[in-house]
Amino acid sequence: MKTKIVISLLAYVPLFFAAGTAPAQQDYPSKPIRMIVGVAPGGATDILARAVGARLAESFRQQVIVENRPGANHIIGGEITMNAPRDGYTLQMIPEGFVINASMYAKLPFDPLRDFTPVAIVALVPNVLVVHPSMPVRTVKEFAAFARAKPGQLSYGSSSVGSPSHMSGELFKAMTKVDYVHVPYRGQALALVDLMGGHIQFLFPSIPAAVVHVRAKKLVALGVTTSQRASALADVPTINEAGVPGYEVSGWYGVVGPAGLPPAVVARLNREINTYLQVPETRKQLSGEGAEPRTATPEEFGAAMARDLQKWAKVVAAAGIKIK
Repeated sequence: MKTKIVISLLAYVPLFFAAGTAPAQQDYPSKPIRMIVGVAPGGATDILARAVGARLAESFRQQVIVENRPGANHIIGGEITMNAPRDGYTLQMIPEGFVINASMYAKLPFDPLRDFTPVAIVALVPNVLVVHPSMPVRTVKEFAAFARAKPGQLSYGSSSVGSPSHMSGELFKAMTKVDYVHVPYRGQALALVDLMGGHIQFLFPSIPAAVVHVRAKKLVALGVTTSQRASALADVPTINEAGVPGYEVSGWYGVVGPAGLPPAVVARLNREINTYLQVPETRKQLSGEGAEPRTATPEEFGAAMARDLQKWAKVVAAAGIKIK
């Protein structure tokens, strides 16, 4: 009889915990949310994280704290996110470069697909080839000829090894048969400072990070990396149409959390972010800054992550990029 009683009570244990979990998810969020950014302030990742964070804070009536943890191409931030409680209170804004890490690092401390939960794509962000105004080039063809005449003498910066700005430069190098030196930084803002200071000669930053400097004529934009012109720099041709047929780099930015986030939490976050991105004022604002808003389900975002991991593995291999 005692055995039967114990078994009967044990049968209710899962129901007890399920009952306790459901209200917690329904009350989400009941405390501040942390949004990790794996680079220094000022780049596209940081700009988009703050825009989305402000929307979530307004909608949820909870503080969203953007926390910059720069280093190792978002790996430091990724470890923080991966090891956070699986409750939706730690999220991370990532660029496409986050999945490229898997092709470059011999000992990556996480799997960018298995160890994270895709939440929402936020935007597609073109990069743009910009040069210091002192350089005697004003078109993509002139730049390629100038670089070809000075093999190994020009240097360009990127937000980090394997970032979209780095991959843009490596793809351009491969397709135009030029040679120059890559200088990685801990964020696009830092690379832009050195470019404007004349310490490096060119850069492939995201448009949101560069557009204000281009409009102020502190930098000269030669071509955007996407197949279509960017609305924020409508008078700047694509690199494809400006002399490098077939060239295209269009990096996405999105929100992830640690693996195993509750589906109800993921669904609510995805719904709130997608709603924000469909507001006309939001679309106009982000497009004006160079970010083209995009919406997707978590499953569609996950598929994009997996697809681009394979795509860029080929570019990384061709460029011989490997980090121990």
